[in-house]
Amino acid sequence: MSTRPQRQSLMDDGVSDLIRRYQEESDEEIQEVLVDHFTPLVETLASKFTKGSEPFEDLVQVGMIGLLAALKRYDPDFGKSFESFAVPTIVGEIKRHIRDKTWSVHVPRRIKELGPRIKKAAEELTIRYQRSPSVDEIAQYLDVTPEEVLETMEMGRSYNAVSVDSPIEANNEGSQVTLLDLVGNRDAGFEKVDQQLLLQKAFQVLTDREQAIIRMTFFDNLSQKQVGDELGISQMHVSRLQRRALGKLREAIRVAPSEII
Repeated sequence: MSTRPQRQSLMDDGVSDLIRRYQEESDEEIQEVLVDHFTPLVETLASKFTKGSEPFEDLVQVGMIGLLAALKRYDPDFGKSFESFAVPTIVGEIKRHIRDKTWSVHVPRRIKELGPRIKKAAEELTIRYQRSPSVDEIAQYLDVTPEEVLETMEMGRSYNAVSVDSPIEANNEGSQVTLLDLVGNRDAGFEKVDQQLLLQKAFQVLTDREQAIIRMTFFDNLSQKQVGDELGISQMHVSRLQRRALGKLREAIRVAPSEII
């Protein structure tokens, strides 16, 4: 005959006695009965935190972790009912999960903890002054700096990230504009600037005549004969100087850019 406790026997034996047996024996069947019995409590508490984007089922699972922790630590000798002891533990686990896991952008822990305090302070000060409190008033009320209040309020916008495909407005033609449309593309000009700076530094290894030959040949598109006529030397001499100059440039560019600069 099975000795597995049932819901009715749980009520008969008393919650405290069953929890004590679970703590002593670590019996999975007893754990299952206790979890089944207190699942409505966990679900009720989780439902109070479902206004955000976190799924209800995830919050229930997190709440169950708090429930199991409470079952292991509960001591009836303190005179509290198990529910009174378990609720803060379950709620604390859910809040910790929301604080640490559901922010789209990582922010410091102190910001996450200060945010709810600012919200509560704003509500209390609004009732006290019958108007919206200033940043300085909130800071003084919480004994923090105005900068910390402003930083927390600004970082609070990081709770949910917005997709780059999210429409934000319509253009003149009536079609929607997304955040991605406003994000700049990589400018190829930056890479060309880097290349030009590198070549300028590398050109320093050339003589004045070699620099002139490279510029006239590759930048002014002159033939070797035209370059020779310009410099008063033979085409063959231009060819030899050009090969030597290109060799020097190849060696210079092989060196790390930081060394050239």
